[in-house]
Amino acid sequence: MSNPNPSPPRSGLGWVSLGTGIAGLSVMLGAFGAHSLKARLTEKKLATFHTATDYLGYHALGLIAIGILMLVLEDGVRAKLQRSARWISSGILLFSGSLYMLTFDGPRFFGPITPLGGLCFMIGWFTLAYSLFKLSRS
Repeated sequence: MSNPNPSPPRSGLGWVSLGTGIAGLSVMLGAFGAHSLKARLTEKKLATFHTATDYLGYHALGLIAIGILMLVLEDGVRAKLQRSARWISSGILLFSGSLYMLTFDGPRFFGPITPLGGLCFMIGWFTLAYSLFKLSRS
């Protein structure tokens, strides 16, 4: 039976694993958009799809970086890094997820969700920056 509360280094590996999986998904979706959707979507919808895919890839790299930092930094910083990773992963779901839904004519209520995802991204990155700044001052 696995431990329901993995140690912080193990959660760092979890974020690296999630980030690499999302990065692979981003590449796959980018190829799908470039080769299969070009003839099926309007230019505007294709641009929306590409924006979702770009942000998916950028933030996957962020999750990988945070996971690696969790593996090498001391215990006191890991909880803050965990919060940062959670904000960024929430942003991925809300921002990219809502843009994908809008690309494929999902319900219009997904439109106002996109900025909430952007806010999650900002909180995640600022949480990371603040945590690392505080660490540099200690």
